[in-house]
Amino acid sequence: MTVNLLGFNREALTEWLATWGEKPFRARQLMRWIHQEGVADFSRMTDLSRGARQELTRRAGVMVPELVSEQIARDGTRKWLLSLGGGNAIETVFIPEAQRGTLCISSQVGCALDCSFCSTGRQGFNRNLTTAEIVGQVWWANQALGANESNERVISNVVLMGMGEPLLNYEAVVNSLDILLDDQGYGLSRRRVTLSTSGIVPALDRLRERAPVALAVSLHAPDDELRDTLVPINRKYPLKELMAACQRYLERAPRDFITFEYVMLDGVNDSDAHAEALLRLVHGVPCKFNLIPFNPFPQSGYRCSVRHRIERFRDILMAAGLVVTVRKTRGDDIDAACGQLAGQVMDRSRRDQRRATVSQSEHLA
Repeated sequence: MTVNLLGFNREALTEWLATWGEKPFRARQLMRWIHQEGVADFSRMTDLSRGARQELTRRAGVMVPELVSEQIARDGTRKWLLSLGGGNAIETVFIPEAQRGTLCISSQVGCALDCSFCSTGRQGFNRNLTTAEIVGQVWWANQALGANESNERVISNVVLMGMGEPLLNYEAVVNSLDILLDDQGYGLSRRRVTLSTSGIVPALDRLRERAPVALAVSLHAPDDELRDTLVPINRKYPLKELMAACQRYLERAPRDFITFEYVMLDGVNDSDAHAEALLRLVHGVPCKFNLIPFNPFPQSGYRCSVRHRIERFRDILMAAGLVVTVRKTRGDDIDAACGQLAGQVMDRSRRDQRRATVSQSEHLA
């Protein structure tokens, strides 16, 4: 069986090479060729012996997702639809800015959660991505952006904010983080890799010990009653538990604050009272807020808060001393903005079927 080397962090690669007599330094060489140089052809890895190259060709490969389509937005944002086979495809987005280039990658086919305002969640869920499929998105993007040809770092930041809840795919995600952070891999600092989670508390504690990177928490509500509706995982891990986990995470985090993401929904979570309740919730938690104008999608049932309401909400938080940004919507003309990633999901959760049953029952009642 051919092994996909994109799925091996350095420790696993060293162990695999040892099974057929190769020394540990070979793992460092391979990681540099694969991740830094973007080389998938073992015959081009010139500092490996001929025997090693032949054996690698027989045993392994560098296999990446297949491109289905590419879209480029007016603002330069690029979105790739990458096939994983079996009718499934994921979306990966590159956002160019003056001082950095951010790659938004996916961790699941669809999403196992069902946040009511998210287009990705509406698609249902098929499966977790493997480590090779997660890292393969970074490898692919470097090729597509010409990073290996120019020998320049085009991707300066990676965010796990694409399709899926990363902490529900814990092992594959942390192995991917190992490769992103490894100096022989992509060499990113912990401050430049951000994991976004809806708040899977036990996995958040494990991440704190294993691979603490910058953390963004999808909050979206100031109290359990509203968050239970918007972010249903809150019923399992309520806000008191989540805030305590955030405090624990900060003990190991590469930044001295947590970023709380808050989607602005007209008439739902955007009042002055909501802002004031939010201040009480995060009191004592070093944090900054990223207010996200809602990006509409068909049958969402929500509208984006009007501009002056977003600004009023921001001002209340800032008056209390918090750092607050309003996210600039990027790539919305190609459905590449926050909450819009959909991909192609062969849904195994039967989420749409359940929604239709509930809707029909409510109609009959």
